[in-house]
Order: sequence, then structure tokens, then C-alpha cells
Amino acid sequence: MKKVLITGCSGYIGSHLCKELENDYDIWGLDLFPPQAPIKEGQFIQHDINHPFGEFPEEFDAVIHLAARVRVNESRQMPIQYYITNLNGTMNVLAKIKTKNFIFASTGVAEYCNDPYGTSKKAAEDVVIEYCMSHNIQDFTIFRFYNVTGTNGYGPTNPDGLIANLLQAPQKGEFTIFGNDYNTPDGTCVRDYVHVNQVCDGIKMAIERPANEIECLGHGTGHSVQTMVNKFKEVNNVDFNVKYAGRRSGDLAETVLKDKSKYMTSQYTLEELLKI
Repeated sequence: MKKVLITGCSGYIGSHLCKELENDYDIWGLDLFPPQAPIKEGQFIQHDINHPFGEFPEEFDAVIHLAARVRVNESRQMPIQYYITNLNGTMNVLAKIKTKNFIFASTGVAEYCNDPYGTSKKAAEDVVIEYCMSHNIQDFTIFRFYNVTGTNGYGPTNPDGLIANLLQAPQKGEFTIFGNDYNTPDGTCVRDYVHVNQVCDGIKMAIERPANEIECLGHGTGHSVQTMVNKFKEVNNVDFNVKYAGRRSGDLAETVLKDKSKYMTSQYTLEELLKI
């Protein structure tokens, strides 16, 4: 059974991934916080990747590096912290954890580099490629995830995602859309939504068949925030007031996978993504 280390194992994607892989791999986890998913006693390392590791005796068949700062708006307020974690933290992981297969979680906004989050992830992509090539790490895969959402029934929904906020709207009685004056068909932001199960499937494939390149996980089809809100109401037979506020700093009008050679075929309908 292959030994796999997941950094950021207690986060949104990490929790789902631990559950997805637990029957097929020997899972180790690393995070600032205790894991939500089952990890064997003695196989969880509590550590801040911003700080260098000591000696790390274990060698892994694959390292899946998910640990990161991931909020676009926050990155504009604290850019240095984003570079420390997303760039220096990645270098700390590369330098001390032994593996022959390094899998790195990047983001679709790395293509745009419009904010410290995207720029720090793009810089980390370059470091991963150069380090793996020069330090005898045989294989690597860099995933650019678009808007990851949904749950597999075990882990939570993305706490910062649109759907997590929509889930609270019926109880609150209202939902706020930030920006309705973008150059899009209905004026609201357009995003490419990917189910977390598909992300886990892609990572699992990279453990067995590394791509040795950048892979984009998106569908190439975007849905506006207004469309998602309307469909959420319809699918779940709920109602609430919709308010409109000014644009949030850093939000792009549209982030949709553009490279047609990288499209995924969606296994999930919009209704399935939004069903409570």
C-alpha cells in the first residue's frame, strides 16, 4: 500500500481527500489543526509550513500539498503573509519531505495573477517545477482548481464558497450578491464550478499516473452568481431576499477554464451541486 502525505489535511479539500483515499492508501496528514478525517494514531503531524521542518525521516510515495492561504480578498489586505505561506511554505515542504511524486494544489486564478493569492500560487508553481527537475523528484503534477464546491457526505462544504453561504440564506432570510455591474450577461460574477469529488478523483489519478505538467480542473462552462442563486431557490423550494452590494476588491468578472484541451466532463448537474 502506497504511503501518501496530505498537507492541509484538515481543510476543505483535505478532509474529503483523506476520506476518499483511506481504503487504498496509507494516509499521513500534516496541518496546523487536528484532522477531521480519520488518520491513524501517530500519522498526523501538527506543524506550520511557514516554519522550516526539522529532520523528517519518513519517505512517501506521494506528497499532496494542499496547505495554503486561499482567500482572494484577504490576500490584498495581507499580501506578505500570502507569499510567506504559499511560496515559502511550499519551499519548506519541498526541501524537507522526501518523495518521488509531488502533487501541488494551485488555482485557476494563477492564470490571471490579478492578486497576491494568484501571484503567490503562480510563483509556487514555477518553484515546484524547477525544484522537482533539479532535485531528482521523478514525477509531479500541478493542479489548477477552479471553484471547488459540494461535499461527499463526509466533509463540509467549502466554508468560503458561494454554496456554503447560500445554505445559510433560508435561515437568515437574505443573501448578498457583491457586484451586479460587471461586464457579464446579468452583471454578476461568472465562475466555473467543480465538485470536490472530481478534484479528489483527479488527485487520486495523479498518485498513480503523474502528469508531469500543469493540469486544469474545470469544465469550461461558467455560471453567474445570480443564476446560482435563482437555481438554488428553485431546486430547494426556498425563498429569501437578495441584496446587492458593491464589488469586493480582487473579484474578477469571470474565471472560467479557457483551454479546451483541458476540459473535464461534468458528472454533476447544476441541480446536484446546489441541492441541500
